[in-house]
Amino acid sequence: MALSATIFKARLQISDLRRHYYAEHSLTVARHPSETDERMILRLLAFALYADDALQLTRGLSTDEEPELWQRNLQGEIELWIELGQPTEKRLRQARGQARHVVVLSYGGRPATQWWQANGAALAKLGSVSVYELAPADSQALAALAQRNMDLQFTLDEDSIWVSSNDHNIALSLTTHCEANS
Repeated sequence: MALSATIFKARLQISDLRRHYYAEHSLTVARHPSETDERMILRLLAFALYADDALQLTRGLSTDEEPELWQRNLQGEIELWIELGQPTEKRLRQARGQARHVVVLSYGGRPATQWWQANGAALAKLGSVSVYELAPADSQALAALAQRNMDLQFTLDEDSIWVSSNDHNIALSLTTHCEANS
């Protein structure tokens, strides 16, 4: 018998001081049986970083044709494609062909660093790809916030990200490896 997804409910209060975006989003997240709490909550972080009414969580690990999150315009074109982890250069080239902007939120410590060292030069040349890395201690601290019902506050400033729950406050920072050309 196949294992089914675990359903999580998340209420995100987002204060993005960089973009002057202030909103609350209620999300239902289906965590694939092979997905960890760390990866699942990083999808919520990615949502908070790029929050928009049109941004959607996808089927993620359940399908190879979709990213973790995407944002489509009214014509159905993909404006933003967000990947987690260390996707292949081929996958990112394909994503770039489908979306205006591709974002990778890499995590995992040494494997993430090695992935960037192996692929960074080629990815930086793509132009519409941004790559950020989250330190292992930060992603593990976020994973500790995972609950079936979550109420999280995200405050984003120029170089800082604060995440708060009822019991915890976490300060995060992302390492920027490359940013898409404006």
